[in-house]
Amino acid sequence: MSSKLLRGTFILTLGTIISKVLGLFYVIPFYAIVKDQGTALYQFSYVPYTIFISIATAGVPLAVSKFISKYNAMGEYAVGRKLFKSGIAVMLATGTISFLVMYFSATMLADLSLSSAEENPDLNKDDVATVIRAVSFALIVVPFMSLIRGFFQGHQSMGPSAVSQVVEQIVRIVFVLAGAYIVLNVMNGSIVSAVSVATFAAFIGAIGSLVVLGWYWFKRKPHLDELLKQDKGTIDISLKNIYKEILVYAAPFVFVGIANPLFQFIDQITFERAMTSIGKGAEATAAFAILNFQTHKLVIIPVSLATAFSLTLVPSITKAFVEKNYNSLKQQLDQTFQVLLYLTVPATIGLALLAEPAFTIFYEHKELGTDILRLYAPVAILFALFSVTAAVMQGINEQRFTVLSLLTGLLVKLSLNIPLIKMFETEGAVLATALGYLAAVLINLFVIKKFAQYQFKMVIRRGFLIMIFSGLMAGVTYAAYLGVTLWLSPAEKFSSILIIVICALIGVAIYFYLGFRTKLINLLFGDKVDRVKQKLRLPL
Repeated sequence: MSSKLLRGTFILTLGTIISKVLGLFYVIPFYAIVKDQGTALYQFSYVPYTIFISIATAGVPLAVSKFISKYNAMGEYAVGRKLFKSGIAVMLATGTISFLVMYFSATMLADLSLSSAEENPDLNKDDVATVIRAVSFALIVVPFMSLIRGFFQGHQSMGPSAVSQVVEQIVRIVFVLAGAYIVLNVMNGSIVSAVSVATFAAFIGAIGSLVVLGWYWFKRKPHLDELLKQDKGTIDISLKNIYKEILVYAAPFVFVGIANPLFQFIDQITFERAMTSIGKGAEATAAFAILNFQTHKLVIIPVSLATAFSLTLVPSITKAFVEKNYNSLKQQLDQTFQVLLYLTVPATIGLALLAEPAFTIFYEHKELGTDILRLYAPVAILFALFSVTAAVMQGINEQRFTVLSLLTGLLVKLSLNIPLIKMFETEGAVLATALGYLAAVLINLFVIKKFAQYQFKMVIRRGFLIMIFSGLMAGVTYAAYLGVTLWLSPAEKFSSILIIVICALIGVAIYFYLGFRTKLINLLFGDKVDRVKQKLRLPL
């Protein structure tokens, strides 16, 4: 891999990480401003928006990037420019259509989300519809913006995408927090108005990103025009074939991208009704906010970390499969799954153990929040497994089964959600999500076993070892937690920060010590570990 490509990949990865970190920590001041009712309203609008935007743009930057990079390598620069010119009109059209559909279906989405019963004193359908309309405006801009990012990435220019991502997130968060605060505390407005402003921030953030991308375009256009002059002109591909190729590239990412939002949407359209049916309608808003917004934000943390490491191995899986090098394919799959488990399992166990102080830091001390986070945290392992197995299936050219596994998982979730909520209340929704994802992951694993001729013996053995290490780490960490909480209270924010720092450091030290002593880290991460050890002067 060239140094330019490595640098570009690093820049894009760094931009994504910064964007995700900002997207996590803004919830602390946002929750302080709008509380449970506000976060529930926010999520009622954002889940449908995420589904719409995933369908409209998921995979577009990567698909466009892959397409343009392919034809640029052949010296056919005009093909990529042809896609870009037509894509501007197409993306503006699809974005506008998506906006109109979401805007005018807001009342229907609100009807799906809330029951007709009047047992919920916090929210009504008009409130939900108003907030959904506010967020829908972002659909006009985001697809068009995604196309430009993909165009730059196809020319091995990752800076515009990375910078625009960070700027988009910063502008959005500033508008979310400032807007909600001003509406509630300066203008004495309603919580619905405050959350509407907060969701409209998605449009403002996208405009900020578009300004950055426009600046990069005018700055780099002379260079892009020079490349166009070098076009060989030997290939004349029709727009129909261009978009057919783009759809083939993008389709798998659409299904992976909408999986989690669809599971959340099932909760959105069933949770309040199920809670109302058992006489818990008055508690439904706060419980939904905890389930679908507050704990979910924390559960996604270990998923992002593990999948980022694991997915870097997928290109080598694709290469080994295409070349029919099954020994190399087996090694790559072994490493991918082991890295995933090595990073995700201890992170989720640690989050479950420290659920009380973690929830207190981000929101406030709340028993239901602690209970849900403790139960929800291990489900992150299934989230990560679904993402990685779906990517592997694309690598072995069996992405068609992603649709089957996702639909099966959604069917399990939809079938079990209401009965389990009636039996276990909010915990029932978490259990239904876990069972749905488990069904989807099992199908993916079966497909990989069959079509990649892959046996999971090594992963199962190492998985047991990782569970033993995680268990030892959990035991020591829990003992430390019990000791620390004799002096520090997990009900207070500052004390909770100290508790997490102390316990997390102890847990990480134990876990990685075991990994170093058994050489498991060396087997998973190779020579990089030795270089890190030398720099840190570790004696292990």
